[in-house]
Amino acid sequence: MRTDSSPGTLPAREHLPATDAGTPVLDVVIPVYNEEKDLQPCVRRLHEHLTRTFPYAFRITIADNASTDTTPRVAARLAEELPEVTSFRLEQKGRGRALRTVWSASDAPVLAYMDVDLSTDLNALLPLVAPLISGHSDLAIGSRLARASRVVRGPKRELISRAYNLILRGSLQARFSDAQCGFKAIRRDVAQVLLPLVEDTGWFFDTEMLVLAERAGLRIHEVPVDWVDDPDSTVHIVKTATDDLKGVWRVGRALASGSLPLDRLARPFGDDPRDRDLQGVPRGLARQLVGFCVVGGLSTLFYLLLYTGFRPFMGSQFANALALLVSAIANTAANRRLTFGVRGRDRAVRHQAQGLVVFGIGLALTSGSLAALNAATSSPSHSTELAVLIAANLAATVLRFLLFRAWVFPERRDGAAAVVASHDPVSAASPAYATTPSSPSSPSSPSSPSSPSAYVTTPYATTPHAPTPHVTAPYEARGDHDSRDA
Repeated sequence: MRTDSSPGTLPAREHLPATDAGTPVLDVVIPVYNEEKDLQPCVRRLHEHLTRTFPYAFRITIADNASTDTTPRVAARLAEELPEVTSFRLEQKGRGRALRTVWSASDAPVLAYMDVDLSTDLNALLPLVAPLISGHSDLAIGSRLARASRVVRGPKRELISRAYNLILRGSLQARFSDAQCGFKAIRRDVAQVLLPLVEDTGWFFDTEMLVLAERAGLRIHEVPVDWVDDPDSTVHIVKTATDDLKGVWRVGRALASGSLPLDRLARPFGDDPRDRDLQGVPRGLARQLVGFCVVGGLSTLFYLLLYTGFRPFMGSQFANALALLVSAIANTAANRRLTFGVRGRDRAVRHQAQGLVVFGIGLALTSGSLAALNAATSSPSHSTELAVLIAANLAATVLRFLLFRAWVFPERRDGAAAVVASHDPVSAASPAYATTPSSPSSPSSPSSPSSPSAYVTTPYATTPHAPTPHVTAPYEARGDHDSRDA
């Protein structure tokens, strides 16, 4: 899983201007592989629809990823006949690779893609991109599983799609409803920061991008769509499903270990009302209380199990001290990551040391309770000992939360820029990670190691590179995926 840093924080959302005649507002990418039959009617139908209904300048980009039939010639002919159409040629397969290459090189402020079969009704295109143009949302997806959607497809693909989305909800806690619908859009300024974190180059590219965006707190807009299954789809269902499950495992492991620098994306905007500093309103208190209670409940069960296991082999004081020590270390680690959102190894030893001080206070409370119990009765029952310990731990828990919040994990109010500066040692020195985003009308920086424009020639007239019908992607091939929707 990639752990390299993203190109910086995102700017505040703004409504895109409609007066910039030199740059298309929307760039619709159609990834294709051996689609010589469907490509021409698809592009002409999409072009006619956008010309008739879309109120902004647009571009249609055909992303041919290593076709071996006459698809490149069809794409070149369409680019010659229709001024709003251009084409890319990549020598390696993979829908994710094609999208990342074209999106990274595009100068349009809103980037979208759809499958060549046009299974999704085109009337949903304007509702898809409108929230991105207005600045309301960061990404937008078409959903076939929304209640208002109207879908026609066979039971086999219906079962696979719903099962896959259930897996995402259960394993990655995804809240979006449909990860596989080939109908998505993203703001270019968001893509420049998010795409370097996405590793997959095939079918799982969509899912990985959405999971990372959701975990980073970005806003995802869902549009119910009318969708008709393509009976001639050439999707390799077993291979695609296997690769997707591998991707779920890889992303889940990276999220669990905290190896992804999502703190660079989390709360990146200055217009989030939750970021406002209000007098008398502690920020994040409700969420921290819920997380602390969950961790505390599990820690208490863990502690009682340890005490019960240690008690037959040692006295109550030693069993209590050892059980409390082990559970305190686990409790501090869990609260550090889950309750207070501290990732990485920075100051981890210091946090554990402070947690041990808090543990000492809890030990004093519980040990004092046991000493008082033994002074009151010479041979208390095991159930009485547990009851006293539970009451003492409840008191220690309240004190522990207050100490964690105010002393061990104090709230940092130095802003998002300071967070980036403290975690990104190269951001100030390298132009590839500049925190000031480029304007919507400027192309991707050719010096960026994560931008395909550093390796390929882009056909856009607004860039300083010379036009070329041939583009080679710098990424390594990872699978044999075609361009159709699963």
